[in-house]
Amino acid sequence: MADYETATSFLGEWGPFQRQVFLLLCLIVVPNGLCPFAVVFHADTPPHSCAIPTHLNLTAAWRNSSIPLDPGQDGRPVPSRCSRYRVKDLQEFSERGLVPGVHVNLSRVPREGCLDGWEYDRSVYISTIVSEWDLVCDDGWKKPMTSSLFFSGLLIGSLCSGQLSDRYGRKKVLFVTKAIQTLLMIIQTFSSSWTMFCAMHFLVGLVQIANYMAAFVLGTELLGPQMRFLFSTAGANIFFAFGYMLLPLVAFYVRDWRNLLLSISLPTFVFVPFWWLIPESPRWLVSQGKVEMADAVIKMAARKNKLEPPPTIFTPCEKEVQSETRKTHNMSDLLRSRKMRWLSVTLWLVWINLNIGYFALSLNTSNLAGDMYFNCFLSALVEVPAYLLSWVLFRWCPRRLTLCPTFFLGGVCLFVVQLIPTNLHTVGITLEMMGKFCLTVVFSIIYAYTTELYPTVLRNSALGACSMASRIGGIVAPYFIYLRSYSVSLPYILMGSLSVLSGALSLLLPESFGMPLPDDPEDVQPFPGCCRKNYSPTRTTEEETIPGKQAPESVK
Repeated sequence: MADYETATSFLGEWGPFQRQVFLLLCLIVVPNGLCPFAVVFHADTPPHSCAIPTHLNLTAAWRNSSIPLDPGQDGRPVPSRCSRYRVKDLQEFSERGLVPGVHVNLSRVPREGCLDGWEYDRSVYISTIVSEWDLVCDDGWKKPMTSSLFFSGLLIGSLCSGQLSDRYGRKKVLFVTKAIQTLLMIIQTFSSSWTMFCAMHFLVGLVQIANYMAAFVLGTELLGPQMRFLFSTAGANIFFAFGYMLLPLVAFYVRDWRNLLLSISLPTFVFVPFWWLIPESPRWLVSQGKVEMADAVIKMAARKNKLEPPPTIFTPCEKEVQSETRKTHNMSDLLRSRKMRWLSVTLWLVWINLNIGYFALSLNTSNLAGDMYFNCFLSALVEVPAYLLSWVLFRWCPRRLTLCPTFFLGGVCLFVVQLIPTNLHTVGITLEMMGKFCLTVVFSIIYAYTTELYPTVLRNSALGACSMASRIGGIVAPYFIYLRSYSVSLPYILMGSLSVLSGALSLLLPESFGMPLPDDPEDVQPFPGCCRKNYSPTRTTEEETIPGKQAPESVK
């Protein structure tokens, strides 16, 4: 078979066929921006306090004083969320006609847990999974666990989705897993327990990453080199952000968690007609020996672009001799040599730290001062210019000089947030969004940068390893937010420290801007990135940055 790019070059870069594929695949990514962050609303914790049974014969004064006051995060007293005064004593005081605070020193009244459940403030939410299954106090750990299980599903899904896509085709995996995701989310709305909800949440994460990766790979294989680069660095990411921006709008009008999940899952049915509009990847068809079907796809594309295709586009032939004689490589080669070992470990740390910061900030919007819906929208909105900037930086700026200052700026913003007085919450939110902006820029760049650092024979394995490492960051991120219950400043200190550390680590990585992609492990620059090899920057990496079969960046 002739070189694929050469055989299909007559189609051009941006004809009607490419525009249709680009737009449809970007649209199909939109729901992926809603699902990971819906937990911000359907698992939010409303204000709550211990329930006092209505049948108790308590005076109004004692019923109003039944909840002790504890110091809040700002030092002011607030009603306790996890304890009440012992009901037996309250009944006795009430029957004797004593007045709280006058005849009885409340600080000396024994306390007890919320033995009769909790009462939740219904002014914002009709219900969340927290209020429905009482995921508070001693069961408060279940809330971050809910998000972590979703990211665990992403981890497992990223391991198996590539193999499914290679075996059954990108298009089939895309639409089958999209349908399964919709079905699982509908089943999730009928969950009768937290355990059932989490099981469905885990499976939703598993199939979501599968359909995102299939859509991403399908786009990189159907589009030409220039549009492939735009689709992978900006197109798919921006439409993911559009989906993220829709989430607070939907959640504002739908305050019940079950109806919210239905509202973000049922619209997926509009993608059913896309089955007849998005073709299978010709690259995959040729790799499976289905040359006639690949020819049909390319000829259909030519007709859409009003071009006359050559009589024969692909011809069956034996596999390349190189594939028989070339040494096989696997993931263990990422740690075999010293320079590959240090390169891999450094990148894994950067990916983990980056995902912790990105997802922790995304999940933290409900804890910010002001309107939570606007804060969530703002968190999504800053991603759009961040993705556009990352595309510009990746085309024209050195990689290390881009990553390091961006990481440092994001880390400094997060450090300063904790120093802002609580009455200046607008300044605090602005700094947090600046931190989110910086991490989003890095999030978009680090993926393509990783493909430039590894040799061709290990590129897919390396991306898979970095993707798996990033899932660890996603799993840990919800617990960073949970640390707020101990100290409001602690999450920002940790995220800022990790961002600064990642910026320092990025300086140790080799520079790849304007250099040809390495083909073998021997061609990889030595760690810590001193460019001792005299590469000739005659080839640009833009066309090779997103190879046809590589896997996409982490969660989305």
